[in-house]
Amino acid sequence: MFTGIIEGLGRIAMVRSSGKGKRLAIDADFILEGTGIGDSIAVSGACLTVVAIDRSRFEIDVSPETLEKTTLGNAVTGERVNIERALRLSDRLDGHLVSGHIDGLGTIARKKMDGNAVLISVGVPESLSRYIIKKGSVAVDGISLTVNNCDAGWFEVSIIPHTGKLTTMGFKERGAFVNIETDLIGKYIERFVGSGLNGEKEKASTSSIDMQFLARTGFI
Repeated sequence: MFTGIIEGLGRIAMVRSSGKGKRLAIDADFILEGTGIGDSIAVSGACLTVVAIDRSRFEIDVSPETLEKTTLGNAVTGERVNIERALRLSDRLDGHLVSGHIDGLGTIARKKMDGNAVLISVGVPESLSRYIIKKGSVAVDGISLTVNNCDAGWFEVSIIPHTGKLTTMGFKERGAFVNIETDLIGKYIERFVGSGLNGEKEKASTSSIDMQFLARTGFI
């Protein structure tokens, strides 16, 4: 589990085929003290397992599924990525709950200055925008951001100077792909009230959500 508060940037030092997957070596711009083999690290929002580590360099294996669903499918040597190590239970919970399981890709559609911030509009499939709400949370390349505005197929966020300096959002240009993870809680709520995954309706229950339902299911 992660928070979407990026610790620092990394640079991809190696990309090597591994069957239908890939192995990546990444140089972080900070020492990965306390991190060991088997630990989880979010790389631009994708939760991956450390398979080798030496101070600030670590290696990860990327499965075909992850290559297909994330920007890591087009990873190249020299590319910068966001890095966040897994949340500890003793940590402050800044940002929001982020699983590191990418829902799909978005595209930066527009960037414009707004005072000291940069407004970024991101285009997303409508199957993802259903989980994005105004003033809700969304993870873009692993960064916890607040949604300024949204509609079917897009949303808008503000990038303050600190976030722009510390993360890849400071230099990604219009047309760039980004990893999107929508709010975890929203997906569970939808499933709970009877909607299926991928936007397909499951057979609705004949009972509504009322006091009897909440009591029966242990909520009251």
